[in-house]
Amino acid sequence: MALTKAEMAERLFDEVGLNKREAKEFVDAFFDALREALEQGRQVKLSGFGNFDLRRKNQRPGRNPKTGEEIPISARTVVTFRPGQKLKERVEAYSGGEHAGSGQ
Repeated sequence: MALTKAEMAERLFDEVGLNKREAKEFVDAFFDALREALEQGRQVKLSGFGNFDLRRKNQRPGRNPKTGEEIPISARTVVTFRPGQKLKERVEAYSGGEHAGSGQ
């Protein structure tokens, strides 16, 4: 099950003591700042968590799976996330070394 912005705000309400409106505004402001930095072409570094980077992907050939027709896939910029060492270690310890997404 995915963690939602509403659940994050609820945790701020429960654990930090912000009222519900403040907690929602805090979460929204955090994600707005993250989005704005990426829109400006800036890297986002969250110490102990990881880095959000922009990566340029060149145009490449693709194929329509239904018709087999070759179609170009446009050049684009994508957002990538690289987890920090602390996050990797905590996830590894929590998952017991099982592969993420295995459903176990």
